[in-house]
Amino acid sequence: MAEDLNNSKIDTKSVMGENVVLVGKKPAMNYVLAVVTQFNSGAKNVKVRARGNAISRAVDVAEITRHKFVTEAKVGLIEINSEELSNEDGTRSKVSSIEITLNK
Repeated sequence: MAEDLNNSKIDTKSVMGENVVLVGKKPAMNYVLAVVTQFNSGAKNVKVRARGNAISRAVDVAEITRHKFVTEAKVGLIEINSEELSNEDGTRSKVSSIEITLNK
């Protein structure tokens, strides 16, 4: 896992050769650092995932990464989906999600 400036963890996963950064409420630059760290560790592609209101931040992360830090990175597959989640009161609601693949 990559660490941000506040010493709290950014959620990154490496599952079966799949590098994933899960974008949440922290500033976009924290996630950009996690993506750049994955690329510097030898990853050929990194997936940036987000749900709900964090989708726009995930797009910002992908764009900042490829325009400012890893200029040879290209946007690969972009997947959009909706997930059904259970609320605290037991009701179910759908939440949009996105997965942006960056290839080096």
